[in-house]
Amino acid sequence: MDLFDYMRSNTMKKEAPLASRLRPSTLDEVVGQRHIIGKDKLLYRAIKADKLSSILFYGPPGTGKTTLAKVIANTTSSLFTQINATSAGKKDMEAVIEEAKNNLGMYGKKTILFIDEIHRFNKGQQDYLLPFVEDGTVILIGATTENPYFEVNSALISRSIIFELKPLDKEDIKTLITRAINDQEKGMGAYKAVIEDDALEFLADIANGDARAALNAIEIGVLTTERSEDGKIHITLEVSSECIQKRVLKYDKQGDNHYDTISAFIKSMRGSDPDAAIYYLARMLYAGEEVAFIARRIMICAAEDVSNADPNALVVATSAALAVERLGMPEARIVLAQAAAYVACAPKSNSAICAIDEATKVVENEKTATIPSYLMDAHYKGAANLGHGLGYMYAHDYENHYVKQQYLPDEIKDRIFYRPSDNGYEKIIQEYFKKIKGEQS
Repeated sequence: MDLFDYMRSNTMKKEAPLASRLRPSTLDEVVGQRHIIGKDKLLYRAIKADKLSSILFYGPPGTGKTTLAKVIANTTSSLFTQINATSAGKKDMEAVIEEAKNNLGMYGKKTILFIDEIHRFNKGQQDYLLPFVEDGTVILIGATTENPYFEVNSALISRSIIFELKPLDKEDIKTLITRAINDQEKGMGAYKAVIEDDALEFLADIANGDARAALNAIEIGVLTTERSEDGKIHITLEVSSECIQKRVLKYDKQGDNHYDTISAFIKSMRGSDPDAAIYYLARMLYAGEEVAFIARRIMICAAEDVSNADPNALVVATSAALAVERLGMPEARIVLAQAAAYVACAPKSNSAICAIDEATKVVENEKTATIPSYLMDAHYKGAANLGHGLGYMYAHDYENHYVKQQYLPDEIKDRIFYRPSDNGYEKIIQEYFKKIKGEQS
């Protein structure tokens, strides 16, 4: 590195966004993700021991995927190279692989290759990496916001350990905000800023687990807010709202209003009050709630509280979620209103959630219940010798396409899990069951 590179590097560090400057350099500085980097967890032990195999970090933005990669870069004795799949091409990868081969052959040094946004690579680019991951030329660390089981080559997945990062909880976000304001070296400590309690609660809540969003808001707030008479920069609730571009309705000291509003929204749909549901929807949209989050809650309500009393409720809710994703605001508000009104007006039943919860309890208590042999797969070689499939009665060969047959294991053969309600389509289901079972009783 010459003098100009050194000066350029220092300038970039100073001018980097707060979220980048505040990235931890050691595991002990990392906030959140204790389910994968707690001191008794595999990833923590592997990083500490410098014994990493290829891994994939999967999670929403701002949860620490790149942060963990940087921590690994600071702690490993291997060489560390980073590329971004949005801009890197095959030539970039060829150069990395060639250098990795040389370092491994001449110096016995392994290379860790961090690929950010790995889901952006097409199948051919991912296939190119496979032999070098397999033979140990590089140890791959991939980061993706998309489900790797859909977006990453299955061969790469089979050679990697997947770690799912969760959105940070509110206390973790508060810790990062406080650190950002007070840190003299990497944060905004030199500005002598203070954040009011309600502003801290609001930012930690509205960031929705995204540390980068909260830190960006703090940086903008500190840099654009004038000093008060006491010489300090005060980050108030109003300043926080402006900086993160979310409106404040009424965030109490505990920051519970976000959850109270979504709770009231769901209970209004469950209670068949479309007017209340639309009102709470409007409140959430006005406050800047994520439309995808609202759409998910409508889908859950359709399955949990409407169920098969109106099977179309889930169809409408799922279609709305897809439409919201493609449309965005402000048009998404219309789609959400239609879906919320439909679910609120639909006949209600909680039969699905009751059925799966009760069945789950039975599974926990009857882990060894044996599937009847005639229901077992009879297609593979040797299955017939084991008695698999023998005696199975094919329902379509019988009247009404139904035949009385035991499907549950012997240990729980008389259990009933699904109990259709008397509402909507489930009443028809009840009548249908009575008809077909009555004729064969």
